[in-house]
Amino acid sequence: MRQMGKAAVDDGFRRQMAGYGLLTAEISYWMPDHPCLLQQYVWQTWDLAPAFPELSRFLDHWRREIEATIHAIRVAHRDLVGPAEIRAVDGVILLN
Repeated sequence: MRQMGKAAVDDGFRRQMAGYGLLTAEISYWMPDHPCLLQQYVWQTWDLAPAFPELSRFLDHWRREIEATIHAIRVAHRDLVGPAEIRAVDGVILLN
């Protein structure tokens, strides 16, 4: 966090205001020493949809540096991360 006056501004908030959203990538892959075992890696970062430049950089690094064959990638992205929504309740159920 960087200080701005008396209040600290979070880097994630700054990125949200610049159009970034939270990206979660689930990567399924095989290692050469265990080709019958499908493994998973979950990775999160701030990224810009729909181009996803951070994800592209990460996958380029993976292909260059990691001896694993990627089987599949599932991506979830949310444009603006905010507090949970509150819904009004129409009634109350009591359990005894």
